[in-house]
Amino acid sequence: MSLKKKLIVLNTTIMLGLGSAFAIPSVKAESITDIQSQRTGIQSDISEAEQVIQQLKKEQSKMNAQIAQIESAMKENDQKIKDTEQEIKDTEKDIESLKKEIKALEERIAKREEVLKERALSFQESGGDVEYLEVVLGSKSFGEFVNRVGAVATIVEADQQILSEQEADKADLEKKQATVEKKLQSLKDMEVELKGMQSQIEDQKAETVNMKAKIEKKESETEALKQSLENKDAGLEAQIASIRENIKKEEERKASEKADLDRVAEEVNSSNASSEGSASSSSEESSSSSKGEASAKSSSKAESSSNSSKDSSAAKPAASKTETSSKPSSANTGSAITAGYKYIGNSSYKFGGGRTASDIANGLFDCSAFVAWAYKQAGVNLPASTDALKGAGRQVSDSQKQPGDLVFFNTYKTDGHVGIYVGGGKFIGSQSSTGVAIANMDSGYWAGVYNGRVVRVN
Repeated sequence: MSLKKKLIVLNTTIMLGLGSAFAIPSVKAESITDIQSQRTGIQSDISEAEQVIQQLKKEQSKMNAQIAQIESAMKENDQKIKDTEQEIKDTEKDIESLKKEIKALEERIAKREEVLKERALSFQESGGDVEYLEVVLGSKSFGEFVNRVGAVATIVEADQQILSEQEADKADLEKKQATVEKKLQSLKDMEVELKGMQSQIEDQKAETVNMKAKIEKKESETEALKQSLENKDAGLEAQIASIRENIKKEEERKASEKADLDRVAEEVNSSNASSEGSASSSSEESSSSSKGEASAKSSSKAESSSNSSKDSSAAKPAASKTETSSKPSSANTGSAITAGYKYIGNSSYKFGGGRTASDIANGLFDCSAFVAWAYKQAGVNLPASTDALKGAGRQVSDSQKQPGDLVFFNTYKTDGHVGIYVGGGKFIGSQSSTGVAIANMDSGYWAGVYNGRVVRVN
């Protein structure tokens, strides 16, 4: 083979080698751009998932706080039930003790009757009027006996003393019995009310725990989605790294081949300077032209890929701008409603609370006392019991209820709970599980116990 042919073959090899060196990285660069575009979309999804997870964590934290508050209310209420049950036991013991006193007193009364009868007989035997004995022994009951004896003008002063003691013991006995029985009934009524309230609190806790479980499930699903996206993103990142490593190796290999070809060309050129010089010049011009074309193609493709990426990026903010957030409408619910806002999250439910300055200062209310206090801040005096509040104004239909109206619920009993309607299907009140709070009466627990009674305060 002549030297000229060798140069032609050598130059052709160089051109093919250089063309391949530029073409392969260009194709792989396009692959990287496509993968990077996929990663951008996945990372956006990961960011959204993280936001959802953070929001769910906040909701879960809120639920945990609410459950803790409910459990605290249950614990306090349970203690009140135990204390009441103990008081009932103590009162029942007092009644048993009183029964023994009654029995002893009845025995004393019977003995005094015998004494009076004996005195009457003695009086007759000593020459007294027979009519006296007939009056005394003819009585059909102790009350009649006392009345008859008291009517006899000739009875001695000692007998009068016995009769006075009889009447005093009897009156004392009746007073003690009435007091203890009244206390026992009051304690039993309180026990029923407390147990009813405990059942209500347990229902609210069950609902809150159920909501918490749903949030935890949703959070778990979102975490799994996020992990899946992160794994996919990591896989794409590894793909990009692998492609770049292959490009680097390919470039190194082509650079090595080019160096070898350059070395061979230099050897050929040195063997025949004159003819090889013109051939080498022609080869360099051809190589330069080929490089220019390959470089232009690579630049054009990179620019096209870049523009495509920019168009994709520009489309996303435009889409995000179409999102809107709705804000809840507000309504003027009056000073009776706004007065209670300072106690939201800063109060506790207390059975029978809200009726002393100390309770009010510490945010301790039951439902009816809170309603009465709130309206008092607006200059309106209302009673502090649910039964009395039913008659504190005129009743209107549920469809006509307005902010400021009183709304009632059948909890542990009919109309066992009351609050102030604030609009939007919500009411403010002192709930046994949360203290003073705004609750939804269109869904959940309160929707189930709302009885439709609405009272408009006069």
